[in-house]
Amino acid sequence: MKTTKRFDLAIQKLYQAFHNNRLNPDDCKLCAVGNILDNNDSWKHLTDKHGSTKLNYLGILHQNLGRRFNGYSPLELLHIEKSFLKGCGYTGFSKDNRLYRPENITDKNILFNGLNSVVTYLCELDGIVDIMDCSKLFKFESQSLQCQD
Repeated sequence: MKTTKRFDLAIQKLYQAFHNNRLNPDDCKLCAVGNILDNNDSWKHLTDKHGSTKLNYLGILHQNLGRRFNGYSPLELLHIEKSFLKGCGYTGFSKDNRLYRPENITDKNILFNGLNSVVTYLCELDGIVDIMDCSKLFKFESQSLQCQD
């Protein structure tokens, strides 16, 4: 399977973050985008709300100038973060514009679910077959393991 350089680097960084316990959805330097951007939190200034995909003035400016951050546009970064948060179980915004979060955000199962969502989205961005999709595998197994009466 042919992949892109930005995809390979992002996956490598996310893999290392996951296995080195350096992944935290509540920390802009340690979330999915923070890790993709080398533990830099400057990306948080592209929007006014954590988890939003709406660019603010600065985000729109960078987007319109065609700026890329480790290969990703500002809008792509916000969508990556949204997919991570959603996969981790974060839901809608409260009255004070904060996301509702799951109880144990450092649980490996929760973080894995978030990474699964991110990898699926990164594959979609680069036109790569979703490496996390095992539906073909299960379809194959279900056909070959059918019960005989």
